[in-house]
Amino acid sequence: MRFIVVLTGALTLAMAGLPASAQAQTGFDRRGGDYLSVQIKGADPADCAARCERDARCRAWSFSYPRTETARATCWLKNRVPPRQEDQCCVSGVRGAGVVERSQGPLEFSIDRLGGDYRYFEVAADSAGAPCKAACEAESKCRAWTYVRPGYITPFPRCYLKDRIKPPRRKPCCISGVVR
Repeated sequence: MRFIVVLTGALTLAMAGLPASAQAQTGFDRRGGDYLSVQIKGADPADCAARCERDARCRAWSFSYPRTETARATCWLKNRVPPRQEDQCCVSGVRGAGVVERSQGPLEFSIDRLGGDYRYFEVAADSAGAPCKAACEAESKCRAWTYVRPGYITPFPRCYLKDRIKPPRRKPCCISGVVR
C-alpha cells in the first residue's frame, strides 16, 4: 500500500523514534486518552493534527468526519498514544506524524476536481467512493468523477460526474478519479 503525505509535522517519525505504525492515517481511530474535543469548522484532518502540534499536552489525536449536514467534524486530543483501530469514521495519528492518506492507484483521496460536472446524484456511502467511480466508468461521456463524503454538502454522500478533467484541488471532503 502506498501513502501520500498531506501535512508533515515538526518531527519525522525517525527523529521522534516512533514506530511506523504510529503514522497518522485515514481509516483509523485511536480510542481512549481524550482530554479535549473540539469541533473543526473546515472539516480538515490536517487542522486536528496542527492543533495537537500546538498543544504541549497532546500525544495523539483522532479526527471524525461529520456524519450529517448539520454536524461538525470533531477533533479529539489525547494525553497518551492509544493503539490505532481500523474505522472508516476517522483519521488519527500521533504528534509529529502529520496526516498520511491512502493512495490506491488512480483514487485521489482528499482531492476535489471542481467543475466540469454534467450531473450529480446521491450514492451509497463508501470509504473509497466506489459507487461514484463505477457510475463514471459505466458512462462513455464521463471522464472524471468526484465523490463527496456525507456531511459536507448534504447528510448523504454525493457523486459528481464530469465530462472534462479539471485540475485537482486539496479538499478533505472528497475522493476523485480520472477514468478516461
